[in-house]
Amino acid sequence: MAKPPPTPQIIWRRAFGCGTNIAMRYSDQLLDDIRARIRVSELVGRKVGLKRKGREFAGLSPFNQEKTPSFFVNDEKQFYHCFSSGKHGDIFKWMMEMEGLSFPEAVERLAGEAGVELPKATPQEVEREKKRAGLIDVMEMADQFFREQLDKPVAREARAYLERRGLKAETIAEFGIGYAPGDRQALRKYLALRDITDGQMAEAGLIISGEDIREPYDRFRDRIMFPIGDVRGRTIAFGGRALSADVPAKYLNSPDTPLFHKGSIVYNFARARKPAFDAQAVLVAEGYMDVIALAQAGLPHAVAPLGTALTEDQIGLLWRLAPEPVLCFDGDRAGQAAAYRAAERALPVLTPGHSVRFAFLPDGKDPDDLVKTQGVEAMRDVISQAQPLYKVLWEKEVTGRRLDTPEQRAAFQRQVRSMPRQIRDDTVREHYAQTFEEQLKTLFGGQQGRLPQRGGAQRGGWDNRFDRSSDRNRSRGRGGFGRPALGATPSLKRSSLARAVGSTASRAHQLLVLTVLNHPWLVEDHVEALAGISTSDASLDSLLNEIIDVATQGDHLDRTALHTHLETHGLSHVAHRLLSDPTLTTVTFTGGEADPAVAEAGFEATLKECAADGLKADLQRAQADFEMDPSEENGARLLQIKRMMLEQGHHDLTG
Repeated sequence: MAKPPPTPQIIWRRAFGCGTNIAMRYSDQLLDDIRARIRVSELVGRKVGLKRKGREFAGLSPFNQEKTPSFFVNDEKQFYHCFSSGKHGDIFKWMMEMEGLSFPEAVERLAGEAGVELPKATPQEVEREKKRAGLIDVMEMADQFFREQLDKPVAREARAYLERRGLKAETIAEFGIGYAPGDRQALRKYLALRDITDGQMAEAGLIISGEDIREPYDRFRDRIMFPIGDVRGRTIAFGGRALSADVPAKYLNSPDTPLFHKGSIVYNFARARKPAFDAQAVLVAEGYMDVIALAQAGLPHAVAPLGTALTEDQIGLLWRLAPEPVLCFDGDRAGQAAAYRAAERALPVLTPGHSVRFAFLPDGKDPDDLVKTQGVEAMRDVISQAQPLYKVLWEKEVTGRRLDTPEQRAAFQRQVRSMPRQIRDDTVREHYAQTFEEQLKTLFGGQQGRLPQRGGAQRGGWDNRFDRSSDRNRSRGRGGFGRPALGATPSLKRSSLARAVGSTASRAHQLLVLTVLNHPWLVEDHVEALAGISTSDASLDSLLNEIIDVATQGDHLDRTALHTHLETHGLSHVAHRLLSDPTLTTVTFTGGEADPAVAEAGFEATLKECAADGLKADLQRAQADFEMDPSEENGARLLQIKRMMLEQGHHDLTG
């Protein structure tokens, strides 16, 4: 039986941070009592100039810029309504909208103002909160320890790294950046002297312990430390950036604890709350350093997920800051794949007035690089070109897809029409369906089911956007998202839509994709590495993208289900060419009957080879760029690629 969609109450709690146990403590009678003591006009009037009009008050919308009042307040009915933005609510919703509070925070704030006593917590809740408070004290001690260590001689290399990254002393202090010494017992001893037990340290995620470990030891060692705060700014976890190159994980986050669940919080939320409200915008970057660099450059309304794909809980948090968060991604293939996954994750939970937008940075640049080399205005320019969610979803489906037969076009049309069905909100679902129908009509309608050709007055100009590797898109480094085509190609026969598998893809790439076709379980542990692979063949890229997408949707995926999915998405012909090529299928580890250990070993070796090929291609491009323009930026890019190749054991740096 299919899992039923969440109720409106559950969606509300996810979006605004109201847990079920807390919500149950606030009865309708209690909430009505608070509403009765605080007039909506009184609360709203603190921020909006209101004039009485009969039984209502009118004013300029606080949500949009306007000259004619479209914002109304009705004390009798206890609500406000904004006709220009569609926003509507009571005093609690107003506090959530204007102050960025969660529902419980809004209730507590207004109850205090109204003089209404809130119900006391149960003994179990008191005990649970007492335990949480104790763990927060432990985390605050650890935070203080890491900050102190950064000023000591042992942290010389850490300070040098932060200086190279251009961080000012005041920025380091503002974000509480610290250092975890390499000594395995440094933090443990520090906390033990303050009467913190090993059990408390382990529960807080600060030490590694267990029955098979003789002596517990610090989880974070020789790392630059970034404290992670909750929605109120209290330290509940840490992220550590390794200084040594020979560690398994460059970045390491705290494990899930009673305080911290990485899918339920974003980095820098509390600090970004006021700037985001003032700007009515929030930026979502990839990591800590991006957020910190943006803040230092004058964009303090930035946050970051914590090493995971964006979750529904995190999207709800972002909506507490701004109605349309801007997600920033690299313009390369891995960035596009990450954007597609984020778009699919956000689609079901869209509500009227709440969505996400997508900004794509130039290839090889992250926000930190961009603001350093081109200034904050370059980043603002990228943000200003952010694309709406529906365009990114359309781009995902159309890029690299063959549409030269009725069957392929029918499969494409069915897939596009299926996307809006995932949206839980009826109104948003209806508008998405209408928008995609218009896109399909633009694509097929004027050409009687054929793709647009050059020279006509085609609306939208989708043709050139099918080819991810078009010169126009590659030169801009943005992947071509949402940009209208300047002119269609003379014939689709030379575009990526008509390329056959094997025309440009290497044998290693073909073996890699064939292996995941027969062993889709391999995808889950190698998503990021696979997303970074470019085969130089649009059809094969599309096949690999689709496999990654379907294999990471949460449910177990077997070989048969995958092949059925590919058939319904018009990609079975690409898969068939691989599955029927004897030069590939005779390789032992690729077959469906191969032992899982053999398949995994062969897959990982091939993945490494493909990654090496990608680096060599990057090296060739970087060398060509440097020869044409020996600028400092191009030189730095060339050195960076050579350094990466050396770190991965590749010594042929001739390109």
